[in-house]
Amino acid sequence: MARRKIIAGNWKMNMTPSQAVALIETLKPLVKKDDVDVVFCVPAIDIIPAIEAAKDTNIQIGAENMYFEEKGAYTGEISPEMLVDAGVKYVIIGHSERREYFAETDETVNKKVLKAFEHDLTPIICCGETLTQREQGVTIDFIRQQIKIAFLNVTAQQAADAVIAYEPIWAIGTGKVATTEQAQEVCKAIRDCIAEIYDEATAAAIRIQYGGSVSASSAPELFAQADIDGGLVGGASLKKDFGQIVNYNK
Repeated sequence: MARRKIIAGNWKMNMTPSQAVALIETLKPLVKKDDVDVVFCVPAIDIIPAIEAAKDTNIQIGAENMYFEEKGAYTGEISPEMLVDAGVKYVIIGHSERREYFAETDETVNKKVLKAFEHDLTPIICCGETLTQREQGVTIDFIRQQIKIAFLNVTAQQAADAVIAYEPIWAIGTGKVATTEQAQEVCKAIRDCIAEIYDEATAAAIRIQYGGSVSASSAPELFAQADIDGGLVGGASLKKDFGQIVNYNK
């Protein structure tokens, strides 16, 4: 059975609530597609107006982050229950920017993944290497470690529903894109790692995205690869170009 593509926009720290609504209105007709899951992962303050703006469309709204506790004295954090109650379906976990700027670790990523599944949120679990790690030839080893810790105590059934986003850090926002061969090689290694942890059926079910300066021109070739099931798109998700990325195979 072919895996359904998932193309998600990661808005990062962009768009005020009113700007978010305007962008969704612009993109609505451009991202219509029946055979692709389209997700906009938006800043927390934009979630509720974005869900309202996306009502009765094929667009689903995701969050960019989530805390791993139910409630409590965690000033500034957002709980999974808050996201679910607002209507969120997906949550990005462990983006390289969260790891770099906000001291997230493989262990906190794992806690968030487990908590997301407890609340029936689909985690988009990010992994990726630095330029130094790629140049030193440790990319696959490093990413296998990220994946193995992220999926600690996650059941096979849960894992099959997860999304993994492979984003080489050196290609995020730099205009550099991993070659199609580089992207496919790592995404296949991730799928092989999932097969080792669980089994072939789970590995065949899980969806793996590529992220890192994805554009309308690079999307068709990337998404045609055997182990790449869509993209996690940064800057281009804030423009009309996102419509072309979603409709990559037209």
